[in-house]
Amino acid sequence: MSGHSVKPFRFGVLVPQRPSRQTWVETARKAEDFGYATLLIPDHFDSQLATMPALMAAADATTTLRVGSLLCNNDLRHPLVLAKEAATVDLLSEGRLELGLGAGFREADYSTTGIRYDAPAVRVERFEESVHLVKGALGRGPLNLSGKYYRVTDYLGLPSPVQSSVPIMIGGGGPRILRIAAREADIVGIAANLASSRPEVGRDYMVDRVEEKLRWVREAAGERFSAIELQMMVPMAVVTNDRAGALAEAADRLGLTPEQASVALLVLVGSVKEMVETLISRRERFGLSYIVFFDDAMEALAPVVALLAGT
Repeated sequence: MSGHSVKPFRFGVLVPQRPSRQTWVETARKAEDFGYATLLIPDHFDSQLATMPALMAAADATTTLRVGSLLCNNDLRHPLVLAKEAATVDLLSEGRLELGLGAGFREADYSTTGIRYDAPAVRVERFEESVHLVKGALGRGPLNLSGKYYRVTDYLGLPSPVQSSVPIMIGGGGPRILRIAAREADIVGIAANLASSRPEVGRDYMVDRVEEKLRWVREAAGERFSAIELQMMVPMAVVTNDRAGALAEAADRLGLTPEQASVALLVLVGSVKEMVETLISRRERFGLSYIVFFDDAMEALAPVVALLAGT
């Protein structure tokens, strides 16, 4: 990809919840054994575990596995509360945290709790201010900010994280959020644009739209683009010898034709060999090297991870 250095493959697994400590710990250890780089958890008011305590438990049960949020909803906690929690997890995990930040999108998180669900433009504007606070609080020295949404005076972020710079991941699908990510994040997640009232999720992962999103990132990042790690979630990943059948099923779910589903980047189906070839081709074309799978496919995709991780 023009202007972007090829990064080694890394793989994450998104694990929202498990019914007990034992099953949570077992999942984290399996992810580590299978060669996944990170265990990730979302941030919603549903059946999932609370984000930071769950990440700490996963880190405590493993030795090399990194842990991260995908993504912490800015509207659910004050950015300095989040930064303090993140610094604590980084300290206690001995430097294994990746902090994912987002502006919030799931309306149910707001309607069930009474939290005000502002227009996307407002949430993104507030989020941009919050990112500066979180990064500042995880840095060194007093933090001051007199903004539209937050006022902070001589705040000293303690405890200090182990990592000199906790990796920040920002994901999204619209131009404004991706431009913020390009300027501020170490890891940029390319996703669907959920700002519209009826997002076309499948269509948003077609080649032309992904290329458009990457253009926004490249233009906003400028010289730092080559250092950014590009991430994408691939929720429809199925190891199968019946590729045509799996594509037809994915197409039906997404409202696409099988031909469209075969090139939509949220779909990955076929044999292990075919999957490996597809991911290599996507990295070459789009620069996508950090791939996140859902937990229900973690074990089935372990052979793919084993062949590509670190290469």
